This record gives sequence, C-alpha cells and structure tokens, in this order.
Amino acid sequence: MITQKSQLLPQLSRLFHDIPFLLATAKEDPKASLHGEKYLKRLLWYLFAGTRGGPSRAEIIRALQNRPCNANQLAQVLHVDYKTIQHHVRVLEENGLIVPSDKGTYGAVLFLTPKMEEALPILDEIWSRIGRRKISEQKTE
Repeated sequence: MITQKSQLLPQLSRLFHDIPFLLATAKEDPKASLHGEKYLKRLLWYLFAGTRGGPSRAEIIRALQNRPCNANQLAQVLHVDYKTIQHHVRVLEENGLIVPSDKGTYGAVLFLTPKMEEALPILDEIWSRIGRRKISEQKTE
C-alpha cells in the first residue's frame, strides 16, 4: 500500500522534532556516546584549542565557574561585545557545556553543566599543553 504525502508529513515532522532531543541525550550522557571521556577530550580540544574563539570560550567557562551570570554580565566582565558572547554561549550550549536557567529568555543565567564541571581538569591540561599556564586573570573592578 502506498502512503500519501499528507500521511507522511506528520510522521516526518515528529521524527525531525525528536532528533535534537536524541542528539542532546547522546551529548549529555557519556555512556550514550561511543567514546565517553575520549570523545569529551576531543571536543574540548577542538572547542578551546582548535578554533580562533577557543580562548574566549575558555574565558567564559572560567567566569561561569566563579559565578553564574547572564550574557550581558559576561560581556561586561570579559570586556567583549555582547554579540560575540552570544555566539560563544550558543556554541558552548550546543555542545552541552553550559546551560541557561530559562532557555530562550533574555537575561537567563548561565551555569556550567555537570559534564563541564567534571571536565575542568581536562581544560587545565589543554591549556598547560599548549603553553599557556593561565587563562587571563579576571580583572577586579
């Protein structure tokens, strides 16, 4: 029996709607990924050492480690443009390293995920291997 397009559309819509959930679950649950800690190390190497925005992302992680805050506060603390912070926050969020208190709302407070909190020693290892002893210190005002 041949199904009509009108019958397939709701099924496809549901399938595509569930894909982000399935991907997020695989990213958050190390057992769900094939490589666990090895995958996480590779991800962190890429995000923090393999891209131009890596140092900025590391700064954001360090700032959130000290105190959860929103994107506007991060822009002020790190002396970076708000749009730049939004971009890096989106990248970190998509990779399951930070999470907003209320997704999609302005002023949502950002927190490190448990996965990122456990991976902080890996971040320190990455920075020591590429020759940088410390990520730039927070400026006190």
